[in-house]
Amino acid sequence: MAGSIPECGKGEAVLKPRFPLVVVLAIIVLALVLPFLLPWTYDQIDWDAVRAPAFSGAHIFGTDEIGRDRLARLAAGTRITLMVAIAAALVSLVVGIAWGATAGWIGGRVDEAMMRIVDGLYALPFMFIVILLMVVFGRSILLVFVGIGLVEWLTMARVVRGQVMALKQRPFILAAEAAGTPSRMIMLRHMLPNIAGVALAYLMLTVPQVVMVESFLSFLGLGVQEPLTSLGILVKEGADDMDMTPLGLALPGGLLVMLLVCLTIEGERLRDRFS
Repeated sequence: MAGSIPECGKGEAVLKPRFPLVVVLAIIVLALVLPFLLPWTYDQIDWDAVRAPAFSGAHIFGTDEIGRDRLARLAAGTRITLMVAIAAALVSLVVGIAWGATAGWIGGRVDEAMMRIVDGLYALPFMFIVILLMVVFGRSILLVFVGIGLVEWLTMARVVRGQVMALKQRPFILAAEAAGTPSRMIMLRHMLPNIAGVALAYLMLTVPQVVMVESFLSFLGLGVQEPLTSLGILVKEGADDMDMTPLGLALPGGLLVMLLVCLTIEGERLRDRFS
């Protein structure tokens, strides 16, 4: 009996952190598969079933105020939100690694100047920058990718800079420099493989931040535009119509919260593992 308790606790410790990842993967699979199984597309209008209640005919979760299937729009909105989040996170990953690695490797005044720029950008309201980009250059989905990504790279740059500065003092890096290995090859062969785990962990933490930013922009009408939809747009539509159909707000709102919580937990697990 005494020996079985640690085993049980160990099993719970192993299984519990993986549950958020399973939930995220299940949401992604359903968002990709459901459009092929449903008889309605996300922008198709059923004029005979406007504001249809849940489980009415072919509409499992009913329809919205103009007769569009809620489940189809929920699947489409989840796909768009995740696509924006992943693309913007990759933009922030590339920019953050390039900036942080350059500053950390060169050091000196270059490092000081580059990091003061990062500090200055931190002081700016990043949401204002994104909104300004939308107003000046138009509200395209490509601009959403780039705009959000270019304001989410600051933390990644600081983390990568710190990792590179620490690795510079390691014996294998000093040996490579003494052997005359070019800096570019040292960075590609030694630096980047050693900071990949930390970068991946902070990439996972960037994704829920981007999901929240994109949803907020779409809620304000500055994100993706019709006929496309996203979780932020669905939350806005549900909030406007919650007196008539609370399900219209509960579905996208609950899914959005679930995604944010699960992605954050998984990102923190990776950060703790590689830190």
